[in-house]
Amino acid sequence: MCNTKQNSKDLAYALLRLAMGVNMFVHGLVRLPKLEAFNTWMLGYFQDTFLPEFLVNIMSYTIPFVELAVGVLLILGLFTRQALLAGALLMVVLLFGACLKENWEWAAFQMIYAIFFFMLSYFIELNKVSIDKLRGKCDCEENK
Repeated sequence: MCNTKQNSKDLAYALLRLAMGVNMFVHGLVRLPKLEAFNTWMLGYFQDTFLPEFLVNIMSYTIPFVELAVGVLLILGLFTRQALLAGALLMVVLLFGACLKENWEWAAFQMIYAIFFFMLSYFIELNKVSIDKLRGKCDCEENK
């Protein structure tokens, strides 16, 4: 017997996961060709903070690759729990930077992203339309 309500929830979760995945993937994708410009901008942006230049350098070269990887994994529904954790931790790092610069508008946007990562993590049992499910590595209720 088909449980239409449950199938709808699973589909809704998949669509939200896909939307977040596309968002993160494109964030990383558009930054990769302009990695040097992104690095230069980040160095200038955080120049007047206590953050050491080497740390800003590391982060500016790491962020686009993390965004890209998180995006691909969320789009596929592969290693979803780990991708959500990486994405949420990235939001913490970005939130720290926004608050350090007293850029409260950016901080608010990052809090919205954090809420979406929370929701996707909290409802991970709905992750049934995914490669994780096909691999039998899903955090879905049937596997618990």
